[in-house]
Amino acid sequence: MTQIEYAQKGIITPQIKHVAEIEQRPIEFIADRVASGTVVIPANINHKNLVPCGIGRELKTKINANIGNSTLSSCPGAEQSKLNIALHYGADTIMDLSTGGEITSIRQTMLANCTVPLGTVPIYEIVARYGNNDFAKDKILAVIREQAEQGVDYMTIHAGLLQKYVPLALKRKLGIVSRGGALLAAWMQENGKENPFYEAFDEILEICKKYDVTLSLGDGLRPGCLADASDEAQFAELDTLGELVCRCRAAKVQSMVEGPGHVPLDQIQENMERERKICGDAPFYILGPVVIDCAPGYDHFVAGMGGMMGAYYGAAMLCYVTPKEHLGLPNADDVRRGVVAFKIAAHAADVALHKPGSRKRDDAISDARAKFDWEKQFELALDPEWARELRSQALNESSAPNQHGSEYCTMCGPDFCSVRLSARLKKSILR
Repeated sequence: MTQIEYAQKGIITPQIKHVAEIEQRPIEFIADRVASGTVVIPANINHKNLVPCGIGRELKTKINANIGNSTLSSCPGAEQSKLNIALHYGADTIMDLSTGGEITSIRQTMLANCTVPLGTVPIYEIVARYGNNDFAKDKILAVIREQAEQGVDYMTIHAGLLQKYVPLALKRKLGIVSRGGALLAAWMQENGKENPFYEAFDEILEICKKYDVTLSLGDGLRPGCLADASDEAQFAELDTLGELVCRCRAAKVQSMVEGPGHVPLDQIQENMERERKICGDAPFYILGPVVIDCAPGYDHFVAGMGGMMGAYYGAAMLCYVTPKEHLGLPNADDVRRGVVAFKIAAHAADVALHKPGSRKRDDAISDARAKFDWEKQFELALDPEWARELRSQALNESSAPNQHGSEYCTMCGPDFCSVRLSARLKKSILR
């Protein structure tokens, strides 16, 4: 059975127990949400080294890191390095978006080394194998089945982009920016047929149920610039995604919904609340969103701002954006920067929402700062290596690098250090 089916039958699985412990919530709380579909635990029965995590609006905000090769760049070794970096800096899930060669072997290696849920976008492998004009049902189902058998925990399926929505999207400034969405729209227009993933959805559900694969319902019409945000095309597809959520739940298949990519800050709350209403509070998994379009090279900052607001207003998981967004395939350093930026965004939202235990780390690092315990500060930092490097750099650049004690930094020095002065005042008053 699937996690949702177990929960609906009142059976507490080890995955539900683990999520309850990590989230500091009662087991019954998690089981109830899994049963209703408002929390998902992506956990393919064939992913043997998986440490499960829960994704849902009421849980701590999760972040996903996209890795994978392209037809022009990267190799299996580089992708393994990216995976290691993403896991080291705290990605809660990984998606393999490989579109180049060796897709199956790259995914198999990732699954063997990935302790968090691994997701894929099957249309990429379908196109890599058969070309972009062959979406025969048997080929679609064969690839999805093969990935499920390998152990993929969740899959992005662009089944909500219907043929009638394509003209709406072509009115936009940037048209269709989703790769999967654009491939399907082109095929539908050229062949005069309905979305083959929508047509095969019942068969896809059968495969997902067998292996407990969570469906991530892809937003093939997500806006690719601020001018296209919250438009008729985006919301038409969202209505269909709501229908697909109902079909997933009826089939006892876990599901979440993917969300917009470029949205001005003032429209984020509306987007989060609309998805919650239309899709029955299915976990919302959003890309960013990017809140301004004119900062290439800094889109991890820009999208982190949007992600923080999205999580505050109800998103369950944030898909990271790296500095290379709109520019090229991310390398290992880009992955690190993207993961850390989005860990910050997710954590800030969780603190503001008072999620259980979310501020513990902040309070602990404040105690360490009061004691000038630098090692403890580094240990508690979201990026310990970077904090340690900056501290070392500051000391080396000081006018008297060999005379610095540990009870101040080079910003204030010993005489202007407010923390030292405060400690002295506390000591004298308490005496």
